[in-house]
Amino acid sequence: MSGVWYFWGSLALLLAGYLVYGSLVERIFGADAGRPTPLREKCDGVDYVALPRYKIFLIQFLNIAGLGPVLGPILGALYGPSALLWVVIGSIFAGAVHDYCSGMMSLRLGGASYPELIGNSFGEKVRRVMEIFTLCFMIMVGAVFVLGPAALLASMTPLGILFWSCVIFAYYFLATLMPIDVIIGRIYPYFGLLLLVMTIALVVALMLGDRPVLPNTDFLRNADPSGIPRWPLLFVTIACGAISGFHATQSPLMARCMESEKHGRLLFYGPMIAEGVIGLIWVTLGLSYYESSQALQAAIAAGSPRLVVKEISVGLLGTFGGALAILGVVVLPITTGDTAFRGARLLLADALHMDQDKASKRILLTVPLFAAGIALTMVDFAVIWRYFGWANQSMACVTLWAVSVYLARHERLHWIATLPAVFMTAVCVTYLCNAPIGFGLGLPLASCLGIVAAIASLAAFLHWAPRPAQQPETT
Repeated sequence: MSGVWYFWGSLALLLAGYLVYGSLVERIFGADAGRPTPLREKCDGVDYVALPRYKIFLIQFLNIAGLGPVLGPILGALYGPSALLWVVIGSIFAGAVHDYCSGMMSLRLGGASYPELIGNSFGEKVRRVMEIFTLCFMIMVGAVFVLGPAALLASMTPLGILFWSCVIFAYYFLATLMPIDVIIGRIYPYFGLLLLVMTIALVVALMLGDRPVLPNTDFLRNADPSGIPRWPLLFVTIACGAISGFHATQSPLMARCMESEKHGRLLFYGPMIAEGVIGLIWVTLGLSYYESSQALQAAIAAGSPRLVVKEISVGLLGTFGGALAILGVVVLPITTGDTAFRGARLLLADALHMDQDKASKRILLTVPLFAAGIALTMVDFAVIWRYFGWANQSMACVTLWAVSVYLARHERLHWIATLPAVFMTAVCVTYLCNAPIGFGLGLPLASCLGIVAAIASLAAFLHWAPRPAQQPETT
Protein backbone atom coordinates (compact mmCIF):
# COMPACT_ATOMS: atom_id res chain seq x y z
CA MET A 1 0.00 0.00 0.00
CA SER A 2 1.31 3.44 -0.93
CA GLY A 3 2.67 5.49 1.95
CA VAL A 4 0.21 8.31 1.22
CA TRP A 5 -2.66 6.05 2.27
CA TYR A 6 -1.03 5.44 5.63
CA PHE A 7 -1.18 9.18 6.22
CA TRP A 8 -4.82 9.53 5.16
CA GLY A 9 -5.76 6.41 7.09
CA SER A 10 -4.11 7.76 10.24
CA LEU A 11 -5.92 11.07 9.78
CA ALA A 12 -9.25 9.25 9.37
CA LEU A 13 -8.61 7.27 12.56
CA LEU A 14 -7.99 10.46 14.54
CA LEU A 15 -11.27 11.97 13.32
CA ALA A 16 -13.14 8.71 13.99
CA GLY A 17 -11.60 8.66 17.47
CA TYR A 18 -13.14 12.05 18.23
CA LEU A 19 -16.56 11.05 16.92
CA VAL A 20 -16.76 7.52 18.35
CA TYR A 21 -14.45 7.11 21.33
CA GLY A 22 -14.91 10.75 22.33
CA SER A 23 -18.68 10.18 22.54
CA LEU A 24 -18.11 7.06 24.65
CA VAL A 25 -15.83 8.92 27.07
CA GLU A 26 -18.38 11.73 27.32
CA ARG A 27 -21.15 9.27 28.24
CA ILE A 28 -18.97 7.46 30.77
CA PHE A 29 -18.03 10.69 32.53
CA GLY A 30 -21.66 11.80 32.53
CA ALA A 31 -21.57 15.29 31.06
CA ASP A 32 -24.71 17.14 32.14
CA ALA A 33 -25.95 20.22 30.27
CA GLY A 34 -28.14 21.16 33.22
CA ARG A 35 -25.32 21.35 35.77
CA PRO A 36 -24.13 24.95 36.42
CA THR A 37 -20.53 25.71 35.50
CA PRO A 38 -18.13 27.78 37.67
CA LEU A 39 -18.66 30.76 35.37
CA ARG A 40 -22.21 31.21 36.65
CA GLU A 41 -21.14 31.84 40.25
CA LYS A 42 -17.61 33.25 39.92
CA CYS A 43 -17.69 35.58 36.91
CA ASP A 44 -15.04 38.22 37.74
CA GLY A 45 -14.20 39.80 34.39
CA VAL A 46 -10.56 38.65 34.63
CA ASP A 47 -10.24 34.85 34.65
CA TYR A 48 -13.89 33.76 34.86
CA VAL A 49 -15.13 35.30 31.60
CA ALA A 50 -17.68 33.85 29.17
CA LEU A 51 -16.13 33.15 25.77
CA PRO A 52 -17.69 31.72 22.60
CA ARG A 53 -16.95 28.08 21.89
CA TYR A 54 -14.80 28.69 18.81
CA LYS A 55 -12.52 30.97 20.84
CA ILE A 56 -12.26 28.49 23.70
CA PHE A 57 -11.40 25.71 21.23
CA LEU A 58 -8.63 27.73 19.59
CA ILE A 59 -7.28 29.00 22.92
CA GLN A 60 -7.22 25.50 24.40
CA PHE A 61 -5.61 24.14 21.23
CA LEU A 62 -2.87 26.75 21.23
CA ASN A 63 -2.42 26.59 25.02
CA ILE A 64 -1.69 22.87 25.03
CA ALA A 65 0.38 22.67 21.85
CA GLY A 66 3.66 24.51 22.33
CA LEU A 67 6.58 23.18 20.29
CA GLY A 68 5.76 19.64 21.41
CA PRO A 69 3.64 18.53 18.41
CA VAL A 70 6.34 19.85 16.06
CA LEU A 71 9.75 19.19 17.62
CA GLY A 72 8.68 15.96 19.32
CA PRO A 73 7.33 14.32 16.13
CA ILE A 74 10.41 15.43 14.18
CA LEU A 75 12.62 13.66 16.72
CA GLY A 76 10.16 10.75 16.87
CA ALA A 77 10.36 10.36 13.09
CA LEU A 78 13.90 9.02 13.61
CA TYR A 79 12.29 5.83 14.91
CA GLY A 80 10.40 5.32 11.65
CA PRO A 81 6.68 5.01 10.84
CA SER A 82 5.92 3.49 14.27
CA ALA A 83 5.80 7.14 15.38
CA LEU A 84 2.55 7.45 13.40
CA LEU A 85 0.99 4.66 15.45
CA TRP A 86 1.89 6.29 18.75
CA VAL A 87 0.46 9.64 17.65
CA VAL A 88 -2.86 8.06 16.61
CA ILE A 89 -3.27 5.56 19.48
CA GLY A 90 -1.85 7.92 22.09
CA SER A 91 -4.04 10.85 21.07
CA ILE A 92 -7.31 8.91 21.00
CA PHE A 93 -6.97 6.58 23.98
CA ALA A 94 -4.58 8.45 26.28
CA GLY A 95 -4.07 12.14 25.53
CA ALA A 96 -7.65 13.09 24.69
CA VAL A 97 -9.04 11.07 27.63
CA HIS A 98 -6.49 12.76 29.90
CA ASP A 99 -7.44 16.24 28.65
CA TYR A 100 -11.19 15.69 28.64
CA CYS A 101 -11.45 14.14 32.08
CA SER A 102 -9.08 16.59 33.77
CA GLY A 103 -10.96 19.51 32.21
CA MET A 104 -14.32 18.10 33.27
CA MET A 105 -13.03 17.47 36.78
CA SER A 106 -12.06 21.15 36.96
CA LEU A 107 -15.58 22.08 35.84
CA ARG A 108 -17.08 19.88 38.56
CA LEU A 109 -14.77 21.34 41.21
CA GLY A 110 -15.48 25.01 40.57
CA GLY A 111 -12.69 25.71 38.07
CA ALA A 112 -10.09 24.06 40.32
CA SER A 113 -6.42 24.32 39.34
CA TYR A 114 -4.29 21.27 38.63
CA PRO A 115 -2.98 20.60 42.17
CA GLU A 116 -6.52 20.77 43.50
CA LEU A 117 -7.59 18.13 40.98
CA ILE A 118 -4.81 15.85 42.19
CA GLY A 119 -5.57 16.61 45.84
CA ASN A 120 -9.24 15.77 45.31
CA SER A 121 -8.19 12.20 44.48
CA PHE A 122 -5.10 11.72 46.63
CA GLY A 123 -5.50 14.04 49.60
CA GLU A 124 -4.13 17.26 51.04
CA LYS A 125 -0.48 16.20 51.42
CA VAL A 126 -0.21 15.15 47.78
CA ARG A 127 -1.90 18.41 46.76
CA ARG A 128 0.78 20.42 48.57
CA VAL A 129 3.55 18.49 46.85
CA MET A 130 1.91 18.96 43.46
CA GLU A 131 1.52 22.70 44.07
CA ILE A 132 5.30 23.05 44.35
CA PHE A 133 6.02 20.62 41.51
CA THR A 134 3.47 22.20 39.16
CA LEU A 135 4.58 25.75 39.91
CA CYS A 136 8.21 24.86 39.12
CA PHE A 137 7.11 22.95 36.03
CA MET A 138 5.06 25.82 34.59
CA ILE A 139 7.90 28.29 35.13
CA MET A 140 10.14 25.82 33.29
CA VAL A 141 7.60 25.59 30.46
CA GLY A 142 7.51 29.38 30.20
CA ALA A 143 11.31 29.51 29.97
CA VAL A 144 11.47 26.70 27.39
CA PHE A 145 8.86 28.43 25.26
CA VAL A 146 10.79 31.68 25.25
CA LEU A 147 14.03 30.20 23.95
CA GLY A 148 12.46 28.03 21.25
CA PRO A 149 10.47 30.71 19.38
CA ALA A 150 13.19 33.32 19.98
CA ALA A 151 15.68 31.08 18.17
CA LEU A 152 13.28 30.55 15.25
CA LEU A 153 12.60 34.30 14.93
CA ALA A 154 16.32 35.08 15.15
CA SER A 155 16.96 32.67 12.26
CA MET A 156 14.50 34.65 10.11
CA THR A 157 15.63 38.18 10.99
CA PRO A 158 18.85 40.13 11.62
CA LEU A 159 17.79 40.52 15.26
CA GLY A 160 19.33 38.15 17.78
CA ILE A 161 17.91 35.69 20.30
CA LEU A 162 18.32 38.17 23.19
CA PHE A 163 16.15 40.76 21.44
CA TRP A 164 13.38 38.30 20.65
CA SER A 165 13.55 36.81 24.14
CA CYS A 166 12.94 40.26 25.62
CA VAL A 167 10.02 40.89 23.25
CA ILE A 168 8.42 37.54 24.08
CA PHE A 169 8.88 38.02 27.83
CA ALA A 170 7.25 41.47 27.58
CA TYR A 171 4.26 39.94 25.78
CA TYR A 172 4.06 37.13 28.34
CA PHE A 173 3.98 39.67 31.16
CA LEU A 174 1.07 41.58 29.64
CA ALA A 175 -0.87 38.41 28.75
CA THR A 176 -0.42 37.09 32.29
CA LEU A 177 -1.80 40.27 33.87
CA MET A 178 -4.61 41.29 31.54
CA PRO A 179 -8.15 39.84 31.61
CA ILE A 180 -8.29 36.73 29.47
CA ASP A 181 -10.61 38.28 26.86
CA VAL A 182 -8.45 41.38 26.31
CA ILE A 183 -5.35 39.85 24.69
CA ILE A 184 -5.64 36.06 24.60
CA GLY A 185 -9.31 36.01 23.63
CA ARG A 186 -8.76 38.49 20.80
CA ILE A 187 -5.55 37.40 19.08
CA TYR A 188 -5.58 33.62 19.53
CA PRO A 189 -8.22 33.01 16.81
CA TYR A 190 -5.92 34.70 14.27
CA PHE A 191 -2.90 32.75 15.50
CA GLY A 192 -4.89 29.53 15.29
CA LEU A 193 -6.05 30.30 11.77
CA LEU A 194 -2.47 31.01 10.65
CA LEU A 195 -1.23 27.75 12.17
CA LEU A 196 -3.97 25.60 10.62
CA VAL A 197 -3.73 27.19 7.16
CA MET A 198 0.05 26.92 6.95
CA THR A 199 0.13 23.35 8.30
CA ILE A 200 -2.42 22.30 5.69
CA ALA A 201 -0.36 24.14 3.05
CA LEU A 202 2.71 22.07 3.99
CA VAL A 203 0.75 18.82 3.59
CA VAL A 204 -0.69 19.91 0.24
CA ALA A 205 2.77 20.93 -1.00
CA LEU A 206 4.17 17.55 0.06
CA MET A 207 1.37 15.64 -1.65
CA LEU A 208 1.70 17.64 -4.89
CA GLY A 209 5.49 17.58 -4.92
CA ASP A 210 7.88 15.01 -6.31
CA ARG A 211 8.96 13.55 -2.97
CA PRO A 212 7.51 10.13 -2.06
CA VAL A 213 5.15 10.28 0.91
CA LEU A 214 6.18 7.92 3.71
CA PRO A 215 8.58 5.85 1.60
CA ASN A 216 9.42 3.71 4.63
CA THR A 217 6.39 1.70 5.79
CA ASP A 218 8.23 -0.88 7.87
CA PHE A 219 6.48 -0.33 11.20
CA LEU A 220 8.40 -3.07 12.98
CA ARG A 221 11.96 -1.96 12.28
CA ASN A 222 13.61 0.71 14.41
CA ALA A 223 14.95 3.18 11.85
CA ASP A 224 16.97 5.28 14.30
CA PRO A 225 20.51 5.55 12.87
CA SER A 226 22.05 5.56 16.35
CA GLY A 227 20.20 2.42 17.37
CA ILE A 228 18.52 4.17 20.29
CA PRO A 229 15.67 1.87 21.38
CA ARG A 230 12.09 2.92 20.78
CA TRP A 231 11.09 1.70 24.23
CA PRO A 232 10.63 3.88 26.20
CA LEU A 233 12.17 6.83 24.30
CA LEU A 234 9.48 7.12 21.61
CA PHE A 235 6.76 7.59 24.23
CA VAL A 236 8.69 10.36 25.97
CA THR A 237 9.98 12.05 22.82
CA ILE A 238 6.51 12.43 21.29
CA ALA A 239 4.61 13.87 24.22
CA CYS A 240 2.37 16.79 23.24
CA GLY A 241 1.38 15.06 20.00
CA ALA A 242 0.07 12.03 21.92
CA ILE A 243 -0.25 12.73 25.66
CA SER A 244 1.10 15.53 27.84
CA GLY A 245 0.67 16.25 31.54
CA PHE A 246 1.05 19.97 30.89
CA HIS A 247 -2.39 19.97 29.27
CA ALA A 248 -4.08 19.33 32.63
CA THR A 249 -2.59 22.59 33.94
CA GLN A 250 -4.19 24.50 31.07
CA SER A 251 -7.68 22.98 30.99
CA PRO A 252 -8.79 24.82 34.17
CA LEU A 253 -8.17 28.15 32.38
CA MET A 254 -10.87 27.27 29.86
CA ALA A 255 -13.10 25.48 32.37
CA ARG A 256 -13.57 28.91 33.95
CA CYS A 257 -14.90 30.31 30.66
CA MET A 258 -17.37 27.55 29.66
CA GLU A 259 -21.14 27.80 29.85
CA SER A 260 -22.08 24.10 29.61
CA GLU A 261 -20.60 20.69 30.44
CA LYS A 262 -21.91 19.39 27.10
CA HIS A 263 -19.28 21.52 25.37
CA GLY A 264 -16.52 19.51 27.03
CA ARG A 265 -15.95 16.99 24.23
CA LEU A 266 -15.52 19.76 21.68
CA LEU A 267 -13.38 21.96 23.91
CA PHE A 268 -11.19 19.40 25.74
CA TYR A 269 -11.19 16.15 23.72
CA GLY A 270 -11.27 18.00 20.39
CA PRO A 271 -8.15 20.17 20.80
CA MET A 272 -6.08 17.11 21.72
CA ILE A 273 -7.20 15.38 18.53
CA ALA A 274 -6.33 18.56 16.61
CA GLU A 275 -2.90 18.50 18.20
CA GLY A 276 -2.59 14.86 17.19
CA VAL A 277 -3.26 15.95 13.60
CA ILE A 278 -0.43 18.49 13.84
CA GLY A 279 1.85 15.79 15.26
CA LEU A 280 0.82 13.37 12.51
CA ILE A 281 1.64 15.93 9.84
CA TRP A 282 5.11 16.68 11.22
CA VAL A 283 5.96 13.00 11.62
CA THR A 284 4.97 12.54 7.97
CA LEU A 285 7.00 15.57 6.89
CA GLY A 286 10.05 14.33 8.77
CA LEU A 287 9.77 10.85 7.24
CA SER A 288 9.07 12.14 3.72
CA TYR A 289 11.14 15.29 3.17
CA TYR A 290 14.47 13.58 3.85
CA GLU A 291 15.53 10.56 1.86
CA SER A 292 16.53 8.57 4.95
CA SER A 293 16.58 8.68 8.72
CA GLN A 294 20.33 9.30 8.46
CA ALA A 295 19.67 12.50 6.48
CA LEU A 296 17.05 13.60 9.02
CA GLN A 297 19.46 12.91 11.87
CA ALA A 298 22.16 14.94 10.11
CA ALA A 299 19.81 17.91 9.75
CA ILE A 300 18.86 17.70 13.43
CA ALA A 301 22.52 17.43 14.46
CA ALA A 302 23.39 20.47 12.31
CA GLY A 303 20.95 22.78 14.01
CA SER A 304 18.40 21.00 16.20
CA PRO A 305 14.80 20.21 15.12
CA ARG A 306 14.27 23.95 14.62
CA LEU A 307 16.53 23.78 11.54
CA VAL A 308 14.39 20.93 10.22
CA VAL A 309 11.28 23.12 10.59
CA LYS A 310 12.96 25.86 8.60
CA GLU A 311 14.31 23.54 5.89
CA ILE A 312 11.00 21.77 5.35
CA SER A 313 8.93 24.98 5.38
CA VAL A 314 11.14 26.88 2.95
CA GLY A 315 11.80 23.78 0.82
CA LEU A 316 8.10 23.04 0.29
CA LEU A 317 6.60 26.55 0.24
CA GLY A 318 9.44 28.82 -0.88
CA THR A 319 10.90 31.75 1.00
CA PHE A 320 7.69 33.71 1.61
CA GLY A 321 5.40 30.74 2.20
CA GLY A 322 8.07 29.12 4.34
CA ALA A 323 8.32 32.26 6.48
CA LEU A 324 4.56 32.17 7.06
CA ALA A 325 4.73 28.48 7.94
CA ILE A 326 7.54 29.14 10.41
CA LEU A 327 5.49 31.95 11.96
CA GLY A 328 2.66 29.46 12.30
CA VAL A 329 5.04 27.20 14.24
CA VAL A 330 6.35 30.13 16.30
CA VAL A 331 2.89 30.98 17.63
CA LEU A 332 2.60 27.49 19.16
CA PRO A 333 5.18 27.94 21.93
CA ILE A 334 4.36 31.62 22.43
CA THR A 335 0.68 30.87 22.99
CA THR A 336 1.65 28.13 25.42
CA GLY A 337 4.27 30.10 27.32
CA ASP A 338 1.94 32.98 28.12
CA THR A 339 -0.75 30.71 29.54
CA ALA A 340 1.90 28.72 31.44
CA PHE A 341 2.77 31.88 33.37
CA ARG A 342 -0.92 32.76 33.65
CA GLY A 343 -1.64 29.31 35.03
CA ALA A 344 1.24 29.70 37.49
CA ARG A 345 -0.25 32.99 38.70
CA LEU A 346 -3.66 31.39 39.21
CA LEU A 347 -2.10 28.43 41.00
CA LEU A 348 -0.35 30.77 43.43
CA ALA A 349 -3.55 32.77 43.88
CA ASP A 350 -5.52 29.61 44.70
CA ALA A 351 -2.85 28.40 47.12
CA LEU A 352 -2.71 31.77 48.89
CA HIS A 353 -6.49 32.36 48.66
CA MET A 354 -5.81 35.70 47.00
CA ASP A 355 -8.47 37.30 44.80
CA GLN A 356 -7.24 38.43 41.37
CA ASP A 357 -9.74 41.19 40.66
CA LYS A 358 -7.18 43.99 41.26
CA ALA A 359 -4.16 44.52 39.01
CA SER A 360 -1.90 45.20 42.00
CA LYS A 361 -2.54 41.70 43.36
CA ARG A 362 -1.83 40.14 39.98
CA ILE A 363 1.43 42.07 39.68
CA LEU A 364 2.47 40.97 43.17
CA LEU A 365 2.30 37.33 42.08
CA THR A 366 3.55 37.79 38.53
CA VAL A 367 6.87 39.57 39.16
CA PRO A 368 8.57 36.73 41.11
CA LEU A 369 7.32 34.17 38.57
CA PHE A 370 8.99 36.05 35.74
CA ALA A 371 12.17 36.56 37.74
CA ALA A 372 12.43 32.77 38.10
CA GLY A 373 11.60 32.25 34.41
CA ILE A 374 14.28 34.69 33.26
CA ALA A 375 16.83 32.95 35.48
CA LEU A 376 15.98 29.59 33.89
CA THR A 377 16.68 30.91 30.39
CA MET A 378 20.34 31.12 31.42
CA VAL A 379 20.41 27.29 31.58
CA ASP A 380 21.24 25.32 28.43
CA PHE A 381 18.06 24.69 26.42
CA ALA A 382 18.88 21.00 25.83
CA VAL A 383 19.18 20.41 29.59
CA ILE A 384 15.83 22.08 30.34
CA TRP A 385 14.15 20.12 27.52
CA ARG A 386 15.34 16.75 28.85
CA TYR A 387 13.93 17.42 32.30
CA PHE A 388 10.79 18.91 30.76
CA GLY A 389 10.14 15.68 28.83
CA TRP A 390 10.35 13.44 31.90
CA ALA A 391 8.41 15.83 34.16
CA ASN A 392 5.72 16.28 31.52
CA GLN A 393 5.02 12.57 31.07
CA SER A 394 5.18 11.98 34.84
CA MET A 395 2.49 14.62 35.32
CA ALA A 396 0.38 12.88 32.67
CA CYS A 397 0.79 9.62 34.59
CA VAL A 398 -0.27 11.23 37.89
CA THR A 399 -3.25 12.91 36.22
CA LEU A 400 -4.50 9.67 34.68
CA TRP A 401 -4.35 7.94 38.08
CA ALA A 402 -6.22 10.87 39.64
CA VAL A 403 -8.89 10.60 36.93
CA SER A 404 -9.13 6.85 37.55
CA VAL A 405 -9.69 7.43 41.26
CA TYR A 406 -12.33 10.08 40.53
CA LEU A 407 -14.21 7.84 38.09
CA ALA A 408 -14.02 4.80 40.36
CA ARG A 409 -15.32 6.71 43.38
CA HIS A 410 -18.25 7.98 41.35
CA GLU A 411 -18.94 4.47 40.04
CA ARG A 412 -17.95 5.22 36.44
CA LEU A 413 -16.01 2.95 34.08
CA HIS A 414 -12.54 3.92 35.28
CA TRP A 415 -10.69 1.67 32.81
CA ILE A 416 -10.73 4.39 30.14
CA ALA A 417 -8.14 6.19 32.29
CA THR A 418 -6.67 3.25 34.23
CA LEU A 419 -5.29 1.37 31.22
CA PRO A 420 -3.34 4.35 29.81
CA ALA A 421 -2.26 5.17 33.39
CA VAL A 422 -0.72 1.70 33.74
CA PHE A 423 1.07 2.05 30.40
CA MET A 424 2.41 5.53 31.16
CA THR A 425 3.60 4.37 34.59
CA ALA A 426 5.71 1.70 32.89
CA VAL A 427 7.03 4.29 30.42
CA CYS A 428 7.96 6.90 33.03
CA VAL A 429 9.59 4.51 35.52
CA THR A 430 11.53 2.73 32.77
CA TYR A 431 12.76 6.04 31.38
CA LEU A 432 13.78 7.36 34.80
CA CYS A 433 15.65 4.16 35.62
CA ASN A 434 17.38 3.96 32.23
CA ALA A 435 18.09 7.58 31.22
CA PRO A 436 21.38 9.34 32.00
CA ILE A 437 19.41 12.07 33.80
CA GLY A 438 17.96 9.30 36.00
CA PHE A 439 19.64 6.20 37.41
CA GLY A 440 21.42 5.04 34.24
CA LEU A 441 20.47 1.36 34.64
CA GLY A 442 20.54 -1.10 31.75
CA LEU A 443 17.39 -1.19 29.65
CA PRO A 444 16.34 -4.78 30.54
CA LEU A 445 16.53 -4.05 34.28
CA ALA A 446 14.91 -0.65 33.86
CA SER A 447 12.07 -2.22 31.85
CA CYS A 448 11.49 -4.86 34.53
CA LEU A 449 11.32 -2.16 37.19
CA GLY A 450 8.91 -0.15 35.03
CA ILE A 451 6.59 -3.13 34.56
CA VAL A 452 6.73 -4.00 38.26
CA ALA A 453 5.91 -0.38 39.16
CA ALA A 454 2.96 -0.36 36.75
CA ILE A 455 1.55 -3.62 38.14
CA ALA A 456 2.07 -2.45 41.73
CA SER A 457 0.31 0.85 40.97
CA LEU A 458 -2.63 -1.00 39.44
CA ALA A 459 -2.88 -3.34 42.43
CA ALA A 460 -2.78 -0.42 44.86
CA PHE A 461 -5.43 1.43 42.88
CA LEU A 462 -7.77 -1.55 42.70
CA HIS A 463 -7.38 -2.13 46.43
CA TRP A 464 -7.91 1.42 47.72
CA ALA A 465 -9.60 3.59 45.11
CA PRO A 466 -12.93 1.99 44.06
CA ARG A 467 -15.14 3.17 46.87
CA PRO A 468 -18.22 5.44 46.58
CA ALA A 469 -17.67 9.18 46.75
CA GLN A 470 -18.15 10.78 50.14
CA GLN A 471 -19.58 13.92 48.62
CA PRO A 472 -21.99 14.57 45.72
CA GLU A 473 -20.75 15.64 42.30
CA THR A 474 -21.40 19.34 42.56
CA THR A 475 -19.65 22.42 41.32
